[in-house]
Amino acid sequence: MSQEIRIALVDDHALFRNGLRGLIDGKQGCRVVAEASDGDEFLDNEEAINADVVFMDIAMPTLSGDKATIAALERNPNLKVICLSMFGDEKYYSMMIEAGAKGFLLKDSSVEEVFAAIKSVMDNEEYICTAVMQALSGAIRRNEEAEILSERETGVLLGICQGLSTQEIADKLFLSKRTVDSHRANILEKTGSNNTASLVVYAIKHNLVEI
Repeated sequence: MSQEIRIALVDDHALFRNGLRGLIDGKQGCRVVAEASDGDEFLDNEEAINADVVFMDIAMPTLSGDKATIAALERNPNLKVICLSMFGDEKYYSMMIEAGAKGFLLKDSSVEEVFAAIKSVMDNEEYICTAVMQALSGAIRRNEEAEILSERETGVLLGICQGLSTQEIADKLFLSKRTVDSHRANILEKTGSNNTASLVVYAIKHNLVEI
């Protein structure tokens, strides 16, 4: 992270914001430039809206995190939103991803994951914290939705939901990386998903993974 990354913190608990600021500010090229206690206060703060990355709580008074995210991205499409939640519940994850968030962290995530999330979203990639990925590591259910995928595609989907890299999926399934990439492209097309985050949302919504 050679260029300074401007961070905004949006959470209705001042103690949590102070703690997160202490972890982030001035470290690994990051600087906290704005804070807000709810979605309305965030949207009224131009410096927060124009930050590079915002850590956004979901459940806040007056205006929830998903609605604040939608409004903010209309004004600044380049803003990278990382969702913060006390819960790994699918509905919270889905709400924020569908609103346009690029990352998802539980509030008890490690500091290493915080900076990993920042790096990922700044590289235009999605980031889903380890705890959520572990919750998705159950076996694929063979229901009607799953039947649209081949057995090999189902295996690749499970690997994606477990957070495995392309090489790790290839090694696990005894395939080449090129074959895994091909299967992933087919899965995205069949499920109508456009990236890894939306694919995981699809898998959860259609009960393709056991949580």
